[in-house]
Amino acid sequence: MKLQFLGTGTSTGVPQLGCSCEVCTSSDPRDNRLRCSALLTVGSKNILIDCTPDFRYQALRAGIEHIDTVLLTHSHYDHTGGIDDLRPFTYARPLPMYAEKNVINDIRNRLPYCFMENPYPGIPRLDVRPISPQHSFMVDDIEIVPLRVMHYNLPIVGFRIGRMAYITDCLTMPDETKAQLRDLDVLVLNALRRTTHISHQTLDDALALIEQLAPRRAYLTHMSDRMGLHSDIQSIVPQSVEFAYDGLCVEI
Repeated sequence: MKLQFLGTGTSTGVPQLGCSCEVCTSSDPRDNRLRCSALLTVGSKNILIDCTPDFRYQALRAGIEHIDTVLLTHSHYDHTGGIDDLRPFTYARPLPMYAEKNVINDIRNRLPYCFMENPYPGIPRLDVRPISPQHSFMVDDIEIVPLRVMHYNLPIVGFRIGRMAYITDCLTMPDETKAQLRDLDVLVLNALRRTTHISHQTLDDALALIEQLAPRRAYLTHMSDRMGLHSDIQSIVPQSVEFAYDGLCVEI
């Protein structure tokens, strides 16, 4: 498997509009973060995790030629705002999209033209499929395990595929989920900034959870400019933990 980080930024992206802090004005490309998304390649299959408002540019930048499946963690706009741009990947067949029922309902309400009985030609053709954290599911021969985490008071999901797990927008997680995150080669986990936030883990929160779960490698994502310069922050975390950046590819 290969995991490519298409975006590693929070909902505003980095640089943030109107901000002139040292991170937002940095010339280091690792400090330029589009909204949070990733592409998992298993054999010849491309699995997109979340579809951000930046998806079109992310796909062009990464040279993505096909998407076989989409997994959605939750319905917030920074994770679903690019769904209309999936249309070139749906011309041959409807694109399977897996999400919880409440997320599917939100997508149907936001993009009703995708679900009309007689749709306009050229719209994204989406085959939406409900999932539940209580049940794994198969994409061809790939087992995907939805993981319940809490985004403040909002229940959302992460995903485990093989010995890799991808979790974003988590503030807390139940013990049952922690038990599902043992024996990982790669854990991707959100860490918004160093100071407390109402609905996201801080850096200290994420590091404490990583220490508890003990993956072989961990990558931090969904960061704001308040995390600091990439060249500075990498030195303050354990050697097995890395701050992900846009375009980073990880072999699993």
